[in-house]
Amino acid sequence: MPSETEKSTSAPSDELDDARVDERDQKKSDGINLPSHVAGSGTLDRLVDTARGYARAAASDNTLKAYAKDWTHFARWCRMKGAEPLPPSPEMIGLYLADLASGSGSSPALSVSTIDRRLSGLAWNYAQRGFSLDRKNRHIATVLAGIKRKHGRPPVQKEAILAEDILAMVATLPYDLRGLRDRAILLLGYAGGMRRSEIVSLDVHKDDTPESGGWIEIFDKGALLTLNAKTGWREVEIGRGSKDQTCPVRALEQWLHFAKIDFGPVFVGTSRDGKRALDARLNDKHVARLIKRTVLDAGIRSELTEKERLALFSGHSLRAGLASSAEVDERYVQKQLGHASAEMTRRYQRRRDRFRVNLTKAAGL
Repeated sequence: MPSETEKSTSAPSDELDDARVDERDQKKSDGINLPSHVAGSGTLDRLVDTARGYARAAASDNTLKAYAKDWTHFARWCRMKGAEPLPPSPEMIGLYLADLASGSGSSPALSVSTIDRRLSGLAWNYAQRGFSLDRKNRHIATVLAGIKRKHGRPPVQKEAILAEDILAMVATLPYDLRGLRDRAILLLGYAGGMRRSEIVSLDVHKDDTPESGGWIEIFDKGALLTLNAKTGWREVEIGRGSKDQTCPVRALEQWLHFAKIDFGPVFVGTSRDGKRALDARLNDKHVARLIKRTVLDAGIRSELTEKERLALFSGHSLRAGLASSAEVDERYVQKQLGHASAEMTRRYQRRRDRFRVNLTKAAGL
């Protein structure tokens, strides 16, 4: 049986060529260059590199990876149709969207949200290459409107992890080093209403690492997390719990103490035997896998099949769980989650406020 390396080397050459071309396109698309009338120098060249670094930091790594895949897929689709991706052609993009919605060959039809995201990725990629994509052009707008009208579905929300669920999930974890770490991740993520990327991007102190997404400060009454989130910097207060076994701050303290972490990333990998903390920061995918594994181990929603349960819960289940479980004024939940509007917070609250206000009775019926 061929190894993974052998399988990859036997891939069609045109796919490799596409990847090389797209990589060259991406390097050319930084959009940060010296003006043609300015003579180059070592200082200016370094500033160009610095500016390119800031430009790449304008979006998250995950977003940039998604946009790069969007462009690779579209460029390959154009070449297969005998067209070129540059300059932008609204007519070709309209046909591309129609192909995504209808499905072709072995490729399944994509959801409306995915198609909308693909279009945003194309607009971003064109902008980096010095072109403007008019999404309101009739060849694009009318096709997209038709796709949404014909294939649109209500948004699928992940299930909220409630208080009794999170307690059952952490109870499945052992008290070795890996278990202490994962317990701190779940409790901290739940109490802080944090995104999985925010959890793993934490450092012990401010400016410990270049890729830091925030840092922690521990006080007698709780922990203060300073996060560089999607909506900008925000502070998240996490008070101490009613008992040590389920207190997120206590779990964090235990992990840091036994892992001997006093600098750099808060959440790192462990050695194979689970007895030693490593230097490398955890990937945010670890949080998603941890949630799914402990949901299964804790028997949550056991009336469903394993596949259905795995699809029902994700990293966002922690944020939705805090929003749905915390019986406090809505503005405090909104601040904790870092939402710009109360309407966004209400989307996360799932069933908490459903039927709390009965307009039928209020209307006299």
